[in-house]
Amino acid sequence: MNTFLETLKTQRWDDHRFYHQSRINQSLHFVSALSFLVSYVLVFINPAWAALLAWGVSMTTRQAGHFFFEPRGFDHVNNVTDEYKEEIKVGYNIQRKIVLMAVWVALPVLLWLTPSLFGTIQPATDLRGYVEDVGMAWFCLGVVGLLLRVVQLWLTRSLMEGVAWATKIITDPFHDAVLYRKAPIYLLKGELLDPMLHVREQH
Repeated sequence: MNTFLETLKTQRWDDHRFYHQSRINQSLHFVSALSFLVSYVLVFINPAWAALLAWGVSMTTRQAGHFFFEPRGFDHVNNVTDEYKEEIKVGYNIQRKIVLMAVWVALPVLLWLTPSLFGTIQPATDLRGYVEDVGMAWFCLGVVGLLLRVVQLWLTRSLMEGVAWATKIITDPFHDAVLYRKAPIYLLKGELLDPMLHVREQH
């Protein structure tokens, strides 16, 4: 258990210091975290609508922060290259995220063209039904995406790495809501990048 907790702690620390230096990204993660927490409650009421909220708001704000605002190039805070960070990333790096988001965008189109999903589901008869089918497809995508990466980590690193990462992903909304709660305030003060003094002190 101690080893698992240390692995989880290391993954959280590396994720923060390597991939969340932009105050805009941090602020978007705060919004994403709050949205995810609402979807966590909603999943027990209506999984389809929970997934629509999670993917439509939580994931889009989260990934927009990484794609558009997080600085690329040489990382002077950690003294490593962007290529190095992409190579060692435990979760979904930019390349994997592009694939994941492409599937996310493709699913509504696929369901519009084939409402029965090639005969595997009862086709929707109205707009609400279509939207809920999209939600369930996105829900399944989230589960499959999580499990596939766990299996990949199990095969390439260790099962513990995979389980720790899955635990991190599931609990990130709680963690990020606390960690990045002050980011919007710093952003309003004009601070675009976190000085990461607590990271520099480790070097």
